[in-house]
Amino acid sequence: MDQSTAQKSTQAEREHKPHVLTLPLEQTRTDRNPHSYERWLVAKLMRMAGSPPVRFRLWNGELIDIGDQEARFTIHLSDPKALYSLVTNPNLAFGDLYSAGRLEVEGDLPDLMETLYRAVHAARQKWPKWLEALWRNHNPRPTGIAEAKENIHHHYDLGNEFYQLWLDHAAMQYTCAYYERPELTLEQAQLAKLEHVCRKLRLRPGMTVVEAGCGWGGLARYMARHYGVRVDAYNISKEQLTYAREQARKENLDQLVNFIEDDYRNINGQYDAFVSIGMLEHVGKENYLALSELIKRSLKPDGIALLHSIGRNRPMLMNAWIEKRIFPGAYPPSIGEFMEICEHGDFSVLDVENLRLHYAQTLTHWMERFSSNEEEVSTMYDEHFTRAWRMYLAGSIAAFRAGSLQLFQVVFTHGDNNRLPQNRQDLYAFPAAPEEA
Repeated sequence: MDQSTAQKSTQAEREHKPHVLTLPLEQTRTDRNPHSYERWLVAKLMRMAGSPPVRFRLWNGELIDIGDQEARFTIHLSDPKALYSLVTNPNLAFGDLYSAGRLEVEGDLPDLMETLYRAVHAARQKWPKWLEALWRNHNPRPTGIAEAKENIHHHYDLGNEFYQLWLDHAAMQYTCAYYERPELTLEQAQLAKLEHVCRKLRLRPGMTVVEAGCGWGGLARYMARHYGVRVDAYNISKEQLTYAREQARKENLDQLVNFIEDDYRNINGQYDAFVSIGMLEHVGKENYLALSELIKRSLKPDGIALLHSIGRNRPMLMNAWIEKRIFPGAYPPSIGEFMEICEHGDFSVLDVENLRLHYAQTLTHWMERFSSNEEEVSTMYDEHFTRAWRMYLAGSIAAFRAGSLQLFQVVFTHGDNNRLPQNRQDLYAFPAAPEEA
């Protein structure tokens, strides 16, 4: 590594490192009683968080209750330095401390996170500007072609065996399922999602489809098998493409589905349908207009596009811990930012559906399966990794329940396309979910 590269690397690391208080050695000891100002810090932290029904157990076993309401959860801090990290930036430190086992939770983890999200959402309107600045979430990492490959590798190339432990066995979908009926299994709901998407695209045999970011290829194979369309599916994750191609060969679909290891920005040709499920979060807001232009030139005059993405009710940065540890470069767009893609391309928006609670249920099913396989996950990686992913899944469940995150499916077409259905009856003519999966 040359000097300039090393300097850039050091600078990048510095930009994403949280500010951490430097403590005297005595303050890092766990065999001492808390100081009075440390008890004050705990109380102050909870008041700034909206005084949720949470109490703290400090490193010496001392309990600190805040307010008059009965505590539903207990947060245990193992050492004084954990407290200072939490006060400095809870958005980043909470996940890091939990992953390291320096913060433990008594009570249901998703319920705790939902309680905290709701309390903080109400309280932050009264925060002073200095606190907003101190606890801010940093801007997402770049999502250019080179950076995007690194970002995707960080998350999606963890190993197919890992994801197979807790995703559905029918189509390996790592995106929101469609619980047409609340009692559906994860497998049924994921297949229902694929069917729901196909109906929205109005697919017919012989059509051509391009998919930007195809995951493990479940949607591409489903479209080819059930609708007789030809699919070009783009992805930059080697692990996912290896699985997708192998499954296509097993299912004798490799003549209809072409899995392409390339960035979505290199899509060529024109298609009857453009679809992207769970990729927009990784595109980067600065690339939305270019994406709009790409979709415009990729769609035939009567073509239909569908984008499925985690989103927000208003523009907000991704949680610092999620962006830094789990999803580098992630940015869920607000519905207004989503519409910029359509406005720039002079597209007509045909349908907007919010599946927020469907994602909360999907994540709950994922977490149940993940929890039952935690011992194997720890063997594959380590305990720190397992705890981090437990926190990620629990926090995501909470975010969708609390409304911090949304899940948008947006369908659109060229503004002058008049070959459109008169109604949506065909979407619901018969159940999307299979009886068995």
